[in-house]
Amino acid sequence: MMVVGMFVLIAVNTIVLSVNKKNNYTSSDSGRVVIYFIAPFQEVVNRSIRFVRGIWTHYFFLVSVAKENDNLKQVLRNAVGKNNICNEIELSNLRLRALLNFQKTMTSPVLSAEVIGKDPSPWFKTIIIDKGKADGIKKGLPVVVPEGIAGQVTDVSYHFSKVLLIIDQNNAVDALVQRTRARGIITGESSGRCTFKYVLRKHDIKVGDTLISSGLDGVFPKGIRVGSVSEVVRRNSGIFQDVTVIPCVDFEKLEEVLVVLNTPKHKLAGER
Repeated sequence: MMVVGMFVLIAVNTIVLSVNKKNNYTSSDSGRVVIYFIAPFQEVVNRSIRFVRGIWTHYFFLVSVAKENDNLKQVLRNAVGKNNICNEIELSNLRLRALLNFQKTMTSPVLSAEVIGKDPSPWFKTIIIDKGKADGIKKGLPVVVPEGIAGQVTDVSYHFSKVLLIIDQNNAVDALVQRTRARGIITGESSGRCTFKYVLRKHDIKVGDTLISSGLDGVFPKGIRVGSVSEVVRRNSGIFQDVTVIPCVDFEKLEEVLVVLNTPKHKLAGER
């Protein structure tokens, strides 16, 4: 409707100007009368033309800007994706470098493996690694990381293995208090922590003490960290004290591990 009205105004304006020219008015009064009637039409026409031209120009400008905005968003998404990949590669390199440096300190041959699964059950604390019989993995082999002991291999297939973590109630590690050499057995708890059992009340144990593997269980090499003491309770009766331990390993962030291939003897967790 606006376009039609604009054309009508242009037609009226043209007709009036043509009549004025044919009559060849010379009187200034007549010219003023013509201008008086024509000027408003001309102003409306000019404004309408400018308005339509502005809408047309801005429409194409907005279309161009929208396309450019879509292109920039795609470029940004690609850049963010590449940045995330680079960050993940950098973090992986840091973990692998730490694993390699720790591997150099081991006296026994080790095999690196990647964690590819976790047991969803709250009753069992196990992980699945991508190495198995084809790689020389056997039941009973210890599994470690730079932070400390992770667990023990309990089931093996041709290409995969299950590892029972030390926070599982069925696992056990013969350990020592590094400061005082007090000895006991570390077992897992459902809370994700561990308990240092069979420690005599007479032994000096303090919060913050580091516990290491004793090597006497024939499974885990001696001297590897297991955890740190978080609580000590000495009861009035009994010969043992209750010691709670926080594992050195953060099992929620476990991604790569080392399997120690040669130990004096291979026993399943919990065996004596």
